[in-house]
Amino acid sequence: MSGPGRDWLAPQTGEVARRGQVPSDYRCLEDVVRIGYPLRSARSYLARHLSNTIAYKLVEAGRGEPVGVVREIEVLPRGGGGVVHVRTVRQLPDGSPASFYAPEEMVEVKTIVETTDGQGVPPLRTGDRVVLLVPVRSYLRFLPGIYRGAVPTQRRDVTAVAERSARQWGERSTARTTAVSTQNTDQFRRFMFIFQHLMTTVTDQIDQIPALTDPLAADPKFLPWIASWVSFELDGSLPLHQQRELVRRSIRLYRSRGTRDGLREMIRVLTAAEVDIVERKRPKPAAMGMLTLAGGRNAEERYRNGEPPPCYIVRTDRAPTTFFSVTLEDHDRFKARFGERAEGVLRRISQVVSNEKPAHVTFTIEFEERVR
Repeated sequence: MSGPGRDWLAPQTGEVARRGQVPSDYRCLEDVVRIGYPLRSARSYLARHLSNTIAYKLVEAGRGEPVGVVREIEVLPRGGGGVVHVRTVRQLPDGSPASFYAPEEMVEVKTIVETTDGQGVPPLRTGDRVVLLVPVRSYLRFLPGIYRGAVPTQRRDVTAVAERSARQWGERSTARTTAVSTQNTDQFRRFMFIFQHLMTTVTDQIDQIPALTDPLAADPKFLPWIASWVSFELDGSLPLHQQRELVRRSIRLYRSRGTRDGLREMIRVLTAAEVDIVERKRPKPAAMGMLTLAGGRNAEERYRNGEPPPCYIVRTDRAPTTFFSVTLEDHDRFKARFGERAEGVLRRISQVVSNEKPAHVTFTIEFEERVR
């Protein structure tokens, strides 16, 4: 079924099971072959829908056949019996086989499920082994045809006699020649595919080089290296999804660092909290008879105690531009959104703003007044 000598576009002979005789268990396998899933996508897709063991086998690509996609699927029954083959045939509107020269819009792809013993297709059982046949262009294509399996060969030495020498001198002048006959060279082909397996692993790593610079797909250990390209300091204690988001937005965050938009974006990425930055807003000043003292030592402790906004002694000689306020949603909505994590979110907001704000600016954190 997978020899390199056959045309992959030509329909194979055999007892083809009718559509009504194919159990619905093979629907996922038919979809993989008909759509032409790549190997990795096919294994992930089948692992989600089937509990069978999924393996793959590399075969030599035929003429005009795409490489790296599933050509055919073999189902090996656990208890023995005929192997079930799931494959496709390409046909023209008149029913004749379609070559790889035929335009795709004229080609009709049909899925065929058949068995090697000509019996009915059995239901797919849990213990059955599913093997994906994936065509590749291996080192065999660089060898002569007799080594690729298209012309199987066998070598033997033959002794020839020169008749002229025998007549003149009465001697038998012998010469050793080599005769070539056909035999199965599948063992040599399997030996060559050992190197193909190794080379496929190397080429897969080469194909993944562009993903090394993608913050959303790169290995976590490469994230600090990518962030260093723009002099962005990445906190390794953050969750992985936040690190990826920060690296992805590092250029934008670096350009707007210390501004209102930059603070709002940084808080949103690190805490998922919606905040409003109000510039030139002084803290609530202290006044005799209208003092509200802060009993907690920090923002999360005052939140835990349910204290009202405190008053501060503000220097009057400072410009309004040296003050701003970080306004959160009202207390009840903030508590309902974050629950037990609310205190940690407040602490994180305070840390982010302290690290990102200009050094000469003072800020306060307050909750939005709820409209009654």
